[in-house]
Amino acid sequence: MEVTALLVASTLRIAVPYVFAAVGGFYSERSGVVNIALEGMLLTGGFACVLAAWGAESAGVNGTAAAWLGVVAAAAAGTALGALHALLCVRYGADQIISGLGINLLAAGGTKFLLTLAFGSSANSSRIAGIPTWEIPWLSDWSVTRVLFCTPLVLLAGAVVVVSHLVSRRTPFGLRLHAVGEHPEAAHSLGIRVARLRWKGVMLSGALAALGGAWLALEQHQFTAGMSSGRGFIALAALIFGKWTPRGAALACLLFGFAEAVQIQLQGSRIGVPSQFLQMLPYVVTMIALAGVIGRSRPPAALGRALEP
Repeated sequence: MEVTALLVASTLRIAVPYVFAAVGGFYSERSGVVNIALEGMLLTGGFACVLAAWGAESAGVNGTAAAWLGVVAAAAAGTALGALHALLCVRYGADQIISGLGINLLAAGGTKFLLTLAFGSSANSSRIAGIPTWEIPWLSDWSVTRVLFCTPLVLLAGAVVVVSHLVSRRTPFGLRLHAVGEHPEAAHSLGIRVARLRWKGVMLSGALAALGGAWLALEQHQFTAGMSSGRGFIALAALIFGKWTPRGAALACLLFGFAEAVQIQLQGSRIGVPSQFLQMLPYVVTMIALAGVIGRSRPPAALGRALEP
């Protein structure tokens, strides 16, 4: 029973950055802009979170408040990176894959450079306070309820999924976002400002993905170079597996989180399997999932297509 509870709690914690990034990717890709820059947005969000939290703690702010300042800084940095992606792809019509790759490389190199400037190391930052939690009687005593109900960022991730599902189906913004991603010319003929909606979608994508980076940084109490470790690409795979819907993407993120949690449990149990094979498990699950669904999952019709001048 205890092992099962720990596995569930671990799955939830591991899935959080995937959920933020995958739902962020939903807003960008539903508007018609491919966003493989989720990896770089996670990384940038993590660095911005640590830098802001460390600066606040150095100024005498308590750890919890500093952590929340870090979360806000992460969202701001992700929004800025999303704006850069939108500028290149929406304003200037750059190839969306090339732009995303460029942003990933910029984030990987830029965070290392800034890490060296700020902390004197290209590998890791100074330590900061961890993920904010609430102490609630009874709920704080069990690992699963502690993660679900006593960790505000987990609740925020769940709220993001629910709100995004409702927004996508029941609000003018969500319906217009679908229209822009399916047939931008028809949307424009109805008076919808296509470019503006794509800007909003990509910037929102950056902000949400960066929150995933903030979670990673706060969970590790520091920023380490390359700490996103391919999570942005797995989040994109979860979005495809979830058929470009927030709810489906979140469920896929839980699947991948479960695979990673099982891999960690197996490594700790010393079952005699080489650790390299166990570390492959989440990626194998990702490939199997995509192989089974990719032919039946229909992307937005205008995904990856630049706007006509």
